[in-house]
Amino acid sequence: MKRLPKFLLSAAMVATMATSFSAVKAATPPDTLVQAWQIDDIITLDPAEIFEFTASEIAGNTYERLINYDPKDVSKIYGEVAESWTVSPDGKTITFKIREGKKFASGNPLTAEDVAFSLQRAVILDKSPAFILGQFGLTKDNVKDKIKQTGPYEVTMELDKAYAPSFVLYALTSTVASVVDKKLVMQNEKDGDLGYNWLKTHYAGSGPFSIRDWKANEVVVLERNPNYDKKTPLARVIYRHIKETATQRLLLEKGDVDIARNLNPEELAAVSKDPNIEVDSGAKGTLYYLGLNQKNPNLAKPEVRKALKYLVDYAAIADTIMKNKAEVHQAFLPEGFLGAVNENPYKLDVAKAKELLAQAGLKDGFTVTMDTRSTADITAMAQAIQQTFAQAGIKLEIIPGDGKQTLTKYRARQHDIYIGQWGADYQDPNTNADTFAANDNNADNASAKPLAWRNAWDPGPLTAKTRAAVMEKDPEKRAQMYKELQQAVLDDGPYVIFLQQIENMAMRKNVDGVVIGPSFDTNSVAQAKKN
Repeated sequence: MKRLPKFLLSAAMVATMATSFSAVKAATPPDTLVQAWQIDDIITLDPAEIFEFTASEIAGNTYERLINYDPKDVSKIYGEVAESWTVSPDGKTITFKIREGKKFASGNPLTAEDVAFSLQRAVILDKSPAFILGQFGLTKDNVKDKIKQTGPYEVTMELDKAYAPSFVLYALTSTVASVVDKKLVMQNEKDGDLGYNWLKTHYAGSGPFSIRDWKANEVVVLERNPNYDKKTPLARVIYRHIKETATQRLLLEKGDVDIARNLNPEELAAVSKDPNIEVDSGAKGTLYYLGLNQKNPNLAKPEVRKALKYLVDYAAIADTIMKNKAEVHQAFLPEGFLGAVNENPYKLDVAKAKELLAQAGLKDGFTVTMDTRSTADITAMAQAIQQTFAQAGIKLEIIPGDGKQTLTKYRARQHDIYIGQWGADYQDPNTNADTFAANDNNADNASAKPLAWRNAWDPGPLTAKTRAAVMEKDPEKRAQMYKELQQAVLDDGPYVIFLQQIENMAMRKNVDGVVIGPSFDTNSVAQAKKN
């Protein structure tokens, strides 16, 4: 069969999937998995810049990292691009042996040169996730000296301190540590940008699938990578942007899509009764929270920060809007992480909140805005919080927007309150401590921009305590350090953390092998198939 050109294949596939509701019964092609999902948070396809949920999952299925872990047992770390590694006696240098014989989707061989280039490039570009590598003392100026190719299949990484080795390895499982095809990327470099402008919308990886096409707020098409070590059962995977959950349900019931990703509790309960559909679920290291911008003079008052923590009906949201999709959790480390605090000290207490507001000189309340991504669950939670805030005299104005709009505003510190999700970038507790409890520079022009920075919060001594925790090699002592950090943030931090996510996928029963991983980038379709 004659192969269609790229743009024709994408158009044809999209047209095939866009079946009219009036069709009698549509079935997706047997070699194609079609997912209905709200994907309007995709900003870039460059692993050095990706920092959003959808794009991270796509990267996890299209790129490989130096290190990875078993999604069913995160304590089991293994080499993906790396075959093995050794740590120097002083604990400050890690030497990686790179697997031989690997190829990128382009056909170019994957060597140590690509690994060193990929990590250097991420630090030099200094986009949002670069801090994950930068926390080891890597900068634009020194990274080419600190991360070096020392043989055709050997790379060394020199750290500024002797960190706990597991901390470093888990950091290298993050999306920003994905290995890109140096030859292909540099063929598309312009004005010294290391291929950045090209890779925002193109692909240069070695993972199970390649990215065939992306049309913003419409579709992402993945296609089997013929050079991947283990052939994928499916020829392609399509993510369709379907904003309305009711539409997702209809498409799933008709067979026009194989998986629906955003169904609400009522819709999940309904489709679970369909003999052709089953619902799979898994706990995620993802938190729902409010970020309170400390540039707002009212939100900057400690009594107000605490008052808002007493103005959320945690149990009601978990039991209704997010039934079977999340559970109440208020500390910044998700359950399952080393040192996680699983006690929840706050509950809806309007009288207590009013008392605190009066102490802050705001007994009559105040007006404030909340930037809200226009998904069904986020909007519903925002509206529920709006109602409970009002009980204490706080008038909350909801400002809706798509994922890109709300994130862009939030990252520029231009919000009052932001409601959203935060997913762990890697499976070490520092991933959340470093963003919720540390902020080295609170200036507007700071290079590192963790959540504390986004909310203009200087955590004071917590930053130093966070830095000390990554040096502690005794697991019990380290866990205690994180418990103390979580308690301090629970008491005074500019966040109202209220839920930990349980992810649900409603899928046709002929779909098998989809993995719901513990992190937002570990949902895998690499070995998915249709029976």
